[in-house]
Amino acid sequence: MVDTPAINGYRRYDGRFGIRNHLLVIPTVSCVNGVVNRIGRAVPEAVCVPHAHGCGRGGSRDLTILFRVLSGLVRHPNVGAAVLVGLGCEVSNTKALAHLLEDLGKPLTVLNVQEEGGSLKTAEKAVAAAREHLADLARMERVPMGWEDLFLSIECGGSDAMSGVTANVAIGAVADWLVGHGATVMFGENTEMIGTAHVLARRAVNEEVARRITEMVDRAESLTREIMGDLASFVISPGNMDGGMTTIAEKSMGCIVKGGTGPIVEVVDYGETPTKKGLILQDGPGYDADSMAGFAASGSQLMFFSTGRGTPAGFPTVPVIKVASNSRLYRAMEDDMDINAGVLVEGVSLETLRDDMIEFMVRTINGRATKPEANDMGLFTFMTVHPPF
Repeated sequence: MVDTPAINGYRRYDGRFGIRNHLLVIPTVSCVNGVVNRIGRAVPEAVCVPHAHGCGRGGSRDLTILFRVLSGLVRHPNVGAAVLVGLGCEVSNTKALAHLLEDLGKPLTVLNVQEEGGSLKTAEKAVAAAREHLADLARMERVPMGWEDLFLSIECGGSDAMSGVTANVAIGAVADWLVGHGATVMFGENTEMIGTAHVLARRAVNEEVARRITEMVDRAESLTREIMGDLASFVISPGNMDGGMTTIAEKSMGCIVKGGTGPIVEVVDYGETPTKKGLILQDGPGYDADSMAGFAASGSQLMFFSTGRGTPAGFPTVPVIKVASNSRLYRAMEDDMDINAGVLVEGVSLETLRDDMIEFMVRTINGRATKPEANDMGLFTFMTVHPPF
């Protein structure tokens, strides 16, 4: 493998690079999901992401998350243009979001159903705008980008007893390679770090980062004990148990190895964009779908997702590389799995698998679709309460 393979992307107004050039159609509130779905049927090339939120929210903390996620997806570097569809009377209305998008630097069409004459007229205008945006995006070309321009996130879900032995170890090796080449790598899932605060804090670059790591993991453990009581140490899913896991401690130790071995330079909030380069921790939930949305809202252009039980889920605007922890799963769900990490226990060395994964990642960055992309398995839902659980 070439030590520093060439990668290309779409340079954005803010200096970031997208590795995809999507047209995003997103509602500000669930009340207009039908309009967004109608746009999607008329313009299937668009990435439409209906969701269940946008109004009926309480507390400034929840509203901060709501606005951060919605604006973060519009700002995402993999998005070349966007159509924002509002109702008009919701909490997250388009006027309230406008100040977060003032310096967007990309084409944005904003429509409100209550101002455009109803749902059908709004959809008609949105379809026309979407087609214009797509024509403009088709003229954009990829240009060389550096590894320091890459921001990758790491997820695991449907884990089994092999996840922490094969898939997460291999992803950790890739994470170390990426950080060593100047890229930014993020991992999170605070409920799946319970019991590992002391391990992670030792890797912090300074006392402040160590303090935030400890607070994050301790809070997740306190919430777990409050809700689960005497069963707190078994806060793992039935699928995890069927896959051979026994306790949250086992799951946590397997979870954190996917972050590699390097120093943790920053801890960020859910959906918050890092200010530093290197290995980052996000204070987000263990639930796969909500966690991926937090990574995407932070601006991550690409994700690795390890699984031992098998899940096809991806994210609408971000390529997700699915890594099977065992060969049985890879063969059983070959339509959904990109990489078989089970080969680690079948004689393939970690270095060889790491290099194969880097080569696959390079092809993905340069435009090749992952299985979740090709199968249209993008899923968008995000955390609605804080602290996350």
